[in-house]
Amino acid sequence: MHAVIKTGGKQYRVAPGDTVKVETLGAEVGQQVTLSEVLAVSDGDDVKVGAPFVAGASVVATVVGHGRHDKVTIFKMRRRKHFQKHGGHRQNFTELRIDSIA
Repeated sequence: MHAVIKTGGKQYRVAPGDTVKVETLGAEVGQQVTLSEVLAVSDGDDVKVGAPFVAGASVVATVVGHGRHDKVTIFKMRRRKHFQKHGGHRQNFTELRIDSIA
C-alpha cells in the first residue's frame, strides 16, 4: 500500500514503515502526526486519486527527530567584473516514520 502526501509544499510517496524527511513540523519527538492532505492512495491494483485530495484518507506518522540537512554552498560570480559573492544555507527538517495509511 502506497500513498502520495503533500506537506511543506512538496509531495512524497510513502508506504507504512518508510522514513521520510519533510519540512519542519511543530511536533515533539515521539508524537504522532496525522497528515490529511493525501493526493493519491494505491492498494495493489486499486488506485484512488483525489481532486485535489482523497476524501477520508489520512496518513499517521511518528516524529523520529528534528535536524538540519547538509550545507548547500551558493557562489555567484561575474567574470571580469571583480564580483564574487559567497553564501550558504542549511534547511531544517523533521524526520517521520510512517505508521499507517487509512
